[in-house]
Amino acid sequence: MAQLHDLTALEQCDAVRRGEVSPLELVEHYAGRADDVGAFVTTTHELAREHAQRLTEAGRPADAGPLWGVPTGIKDLHPTAGVRTTFGSAAYDDFVPDESDDLVLTVEAAGMPSLGKTSTPEFGSPCYTEPDVAPPSVTPWDTARSAGGSSGGAAAAVAAGLLPVAPGSDGGGSIRIPASCCGLVGLKPSRGRVSGAPRYGDPVGLATPGTLARTVRDAAALLDVLEGRRVGDPFWAPPPTSSFLDACDRDPGRLRVARFIAPVIAEVDVDPSSVMAWEDASHLLESLGHDVEDVPVPIPSDAVADFETCWAVLTALSPAPPGREDRLRPLTRWLSERGHAVSGPEFGLAIGRLRQHAAAALAALAAYDIVLTPTLARPPALVGELRDDADPARDFANQKAFTPWTSAWNVTGMPAISLPLHWTDDGLPVGVMLAARPAEEELLVSVAAQVESAAPWMDRRPPDW
Repeated sequence: MAQLHDLTALEQCDAVRRGEVSPLELVEHYAGRADDVGAFVTTTHELAREHAQRLTEAGRPADAGPLWGVPTGIKDLHPTAGVRTTFGSAAYDDFVPDESDDLVLTVEAAGMPSLGKTSTPEFGSPCYTEPDVAPPSVTPWDTARSAGGSSGGAAAAVAAGLLPVAPGSDGGGSIRIPASCCGLVGLKPSRGRVSGAPRYGDPVGLATPGTLARTVRDAAALLDVLEGRRVGDPFWAPPPTSSFLDACDRDPGRLRVARFIAPVIAEVDVDPSSVMAWEDASHLLESLGHDVEDVPVPIPSDAVADFETCWAVLTALSPAPPGREDRLRPLTRWLSERGHAVSGPEFGLAIGRLRQHAAAALAALAAYDIVLTPTLARPPALVGELRDDADPARDFANQKAFTPWTSAWNVTGMPAISLPLHWTDDGLPVGVMLAARPAEEELLVSVAAQVESAAPWMDRRPPDW
């Protein structure tokens, strides 16, 4: 007989709706599962039980959302009132916020009890999750290998059956990278689709919350929970014509698909597994009736320097508390020093050039409905393989070589999704990435769901599931 964690998040919600299981029983089930993958920095099982008990006693409201009663976790970058929030940094190892940010409040209001804070690297910067405040987050497909980052804890939790679905955040690939490493669906929405209230900590517009799930429908349902404009948002996406979940059941029609495989931000040899995954995805899309065409890389190489300038300044905007600067990681200190060396006019010019690069890329891709690339240049890295505390510049270069495509769609603001369409001969997941025009998440999840239905091997389970 299937266990509760065998069910998708939507199936669990349906079971709650039918009275077959209560929110409290779901929380108890997940709280009893062992975290062997470094998923959580801080657990909040008792708070989750209290929330689930209130939901159980009150009963399902008439206007309940698509995941009411289903538990989740909160990435440790999101301040959560009364709960230790470290931002992945030893400099904040005892920080307890007084207020929660908008994402936390939205998840709570949707009737989703949080089982804890999912692990992230320091300030969400690296593409691996190996913080000083918690064990490394690892992929359950091979626990010697990284879950990726920066939403590595969230991805590890969902992939290992510790959570049914989880929010993440993505400023350069931080949802799609761990989705590829953990064999999951990772959905980064358009710029402004999910509010950054109340902190609005990214003046460049690279980062956005998004979703990690085992299925496209689960990922879309969680986006339905998170999406929406808030008063004060500096930019926003237009409201969808229907729910994103409904869009998963919509025929996308015949699409023009642009594809390229040349790396964008680093000169690196692409692993044969990533090439094969990309080629197989191309053939699958063609078999579904879509037209797949090769296109040049739409973003020039000189955009990389502007992205790096902005990334360094954003890191510098996350200082340690006074007197705790020595607790920051070497990579963070190196990036912060680079950021502090940038003048205000230089930063403004870099943002402007980045937006010019984005506009040119969007114009070059305007005739196409979908863009296809690999997600990563290779399968999941070994824990510690990318990190280099002795040489942060080498660390940063290693990360760029591992993730040469993902940040392109943060620059353009396009929605993008990583799908687990390939496995290596030794059982490691390899993701493939689809992107769409800004604000066209409905089309993106529609074609992603179509691909998922044609590739039933997507929902594979790791060995210790």
